Amino acid sequence: MTGDLATAEAMLRRTCGARLRTSFPMALLTTFRIGGPAALYLELQDDGDLDSVSAAVLATGVPTVVLGKGSNVLVADAGFPGIVLRLGRGYRWVAREGDRLQAGGAMALPALAGVAFQHALGGLEFAVAIPASLGGAVRMNAGAHGGAMGDVVESVDVHDLATGERRSIDAEGAGFTYRGSAVSENGLVVGAICRLRGGDPMTIRAAMDEARAWRRATQPLAEPNCGSVFTNPPGDHAARLIEAAGMKGLRIGGAHVSEKHANFIVAGSGSSAADVRALIEAVRTQVLEATGIRLETEVRLVGMPADG
Repeated sequence: MTGDLATAEAMLRRTCGARLRTSFPMALLTTFRIGGPAALYLELQDDGDLDSVSAAVLATGVPTVVLGKGSNVLVADAGFPGIVLRLGRGYRWVAREGDRLQAGGAMALPALAGVAFQHALGGLEFAVAIPASLGGAVRMNAGAHGGAMGDVVESVDVHDLATGERRSIDAEGAGFTYRGSAVSENGLVVGAICRLRGGDPMTIRAAMDEARAWRRATQPLAEPNCGSVFTNPPGDHAARLIEAAGMKGLRIGGAHVSEKHANFIVAGSGSSAADVRALIEAVRTQVLEATGIRLETEVRLVGMPADG
């Protein structure tokens, strides 16, 4: 452990005690179920924890990573040599005011969609089958079935881990793009307000049922995966390009391209993050050679170099 990391640990230990974990297996935190340990891991329970982490980061410069539900993430086999954070139950709440739902960043997106349905509010039907927290979904502008978080988010509460500052930004300031946003790397989404619309409960329920059924029919839900690996290029679908290039079922080590959905990689028994990363690059290379289109990853890489 480096001196800076040891200092950060000592600072956090004073305020968080045994809740601060060392060498915590990140495979337990991701839907891929692979990856090495976090040097330090803390589940944040309240704003006091946030302030403590910000103070430690300011004093040491130790890198941080924030996880939500752990989908859309590939953690290196060597793990992450810094502080890994996840919002705890203190940030898992929701309140309604008229056609708005305000919720904490740890609120599960399907559960938030369920609350909207209970109040006959439409706009979040697309989210019922997305396995993400609200914070993670806002950061990456998660979407499906023609909808996305950027369509419904009115404002976002962000805590800057590097400065300790908290601010609320509107949808324009959040800079939503296709599967992305302008929320900084140091920005932790602690909450958001979604502006919805009144709707017919039967219609809302039917749309939610359709989204769930589509996911069950088309995605390898029973196997470890991270969700969609590549973003869809303009006017096309990554899955179609991968299948057309003959990549469906391709295997490297314990990982393989799903036979059920070509834009999913399954981390089978004995898989490593290196296997998955090699498979990502093999698929990208083959699709580029076959079509001239370079697929861009949607999956977030932790503890390893970014895409080349």
